Amino acid sequence: MDDGQRQMADAFLAQLGSERRLSAHTVKAYRRDLDCLLSFCEEQGIQSWPELKMHHLRRFAAISHARGLGPRSIQRRLSGIRSFFNFLVREGRLQHNPASEVNAPRAPKRLPATLDVDEMAGLLTAIRGDEPVVLRDRAMLELLYSSGLRLGELVGLDPGDVDLDDATVRVTGKGNKQRLLPVGRAARQALRAWLRVRGQLAAEDEPALFVGVRGRRISPRVVQRRVRYWAQRSGLPRRLYPHLFRHSFATHLLESSRDLRGVQELLGHADISTTQVYTHLDFQHLAQIYDEAHPRARRRAGPDNEGE
Repeated sequence: MDDGQRQMADAFLAQLGSERRLSAHTVKAYRRDLDCLLSFCEEQGIQSWPELKMHHLRRFAAISHARGLGPRSIQRRLSGIRSFFNFLVREGRLQHNPASEVNAPRAPKRLPATLDVDEMAGLLTAIRGDEPVVLRDRAMLELLYSSGLRLGELVGLDPGDVDLDDATVRVTGKGNKQRLLPVGRAARQALRAWLRVRGQLAAEDEPALFVGVRGRRISPRVVQRRVRYWAQRSGLPRRLYPHLFRHSFATHLLESSRDLRGVQELLGHADISTTQVYTHLDFQHLAQIYDEAHPRARRRAGPDNEGE
């Protein structure tokens, strides 16, 4: 491309710094993306920005992927390029944005990290002591695992949301949607122990179920710190976080029940595809289920088993 085309890119980058007040680091990243696009245009014999079409940009994304760039990095690169072409449209240099409908390859879904049953049991039994803070922590972690709560759902609970006689907890999830969840035996015992001493920490007018040392509703950050603290105390080799309890809850339920719809309801997922990420069962186990359940797979003794 000639100097005039490159000057348009320079004008866009200058505008990012002066008008949009983006950091020098961000502007540098945009420059790298445009330099890659300029190199591609030279390889393809494209002489000006109006010559660049949608099929060219799709090829650009495919070549980037073939050269080892990951889907998320390609998506970020395409986002910067879309911003550049929007700039050219506003400046009257282009009629439309050729990158508006170009997408990066789909990134593979990452399986959520979980603790196995023994690791979770070891962590929860490591929380020992009669101090109010310890009893609070045990109740929080038991409830996270027992009912698969999100961190925000946990810290938003009030005592009236828990019915220990009915073994249920009412939580308010995303979109202000409420759901009623079962509470397991160990979690109920831990909650009763905490409620007996809650008044020693909670301010008189504080409505929260779980409170910090200052007597007010506990913050998500404090819960995160307490999870890490008990993980270290229990000897687990990796760094833990509250959402891992929800991942473990879902995984262990699916391993035992195979009821994807039921787990979807318990987690409060609007789309079952969100729940399906937890169905990472090994093929051998699936094959065993097939052999035991499918009418055409069952083995029968006697002459019906031809070839045996």
